[in-house]
Formats: sequence, C-alpha cells, structure tokens
Amino acid sequence: MAVLFNFCLIAQLLTVGLAVFDDPTWWNIHVLLVRGYGGLIVLLLAGLFVHPFPQKIKMLTVGLVILLSLQFITGHLNHLLHLGILHPLLGFSLFTSSTTLVHRAWHEVFYLTDSVAN
Repeated sequence: MAVLFNFCLIAQLLTVGLAVFDDPTWWNIHVLLVRGYGGLIVLLLAGLFVHPFPQKIKMLTVGLVILLSLQFITGHLNHLLHLGILHPLLGFSLFTSSTTLVHRAWHEVFYLTDSVAN
C-alpha cells in the first residue's frame, strides 16, 4: 500500500508540473488524483492493526494522514486564510514522508521474511 501511495504522489507531482509548465488542463487530473488515492491512507492505517509494525512506521503513517489533511486544508481554504503558500511545502513533506515509509516498510517486511527463512 505504501508503494502504491508513493506512486500516486509521483503522478500528482508530475501532473502539477505539466499543469504549470505545459497545459493547464492537467490541473483537473491533479485534483482527481488526490480524490482517487485519498482512500489509500485509510488502508495504510488499517494495515497498522493487521501487522505489528515498529513505532517509526506507525508514526510515519499517522504523519501521512496529518500531512494529507493539511494539503486538503491549504488547497481549499487558500482564499480565506492564504494558506496556499504552504501547499507546495506540505506536498514536498508528504512525498518525503511517503518515500521514507516505503523504505522502512520494505526493510521491515523483507528483512523479517529473510530472517524467518534462514
């Protein structure tokens, strides 16, 4: 799930770049992507109850929920509070946290599998 979430974030970054530097119609896809993969965060949280992951993985997952919520807020309340200035920074933080989660979860799952096999 973490890998799929990360790939969705990569697609989101690419579409925003295309919208800014190539064709503004890509913005619609950028918006639709977050609506599409937002549900993955629920599955990531559910995964914490299925497998006893270390505290760092749990905190990264909860952090993704918080960052994604802040992304939503900065995207929708920009006109009222001018929070849109934080949107790119939060997006970068979301991508960095997601990539770190992938690295840690991958290490946890595959090293546990290797130690059981040996």
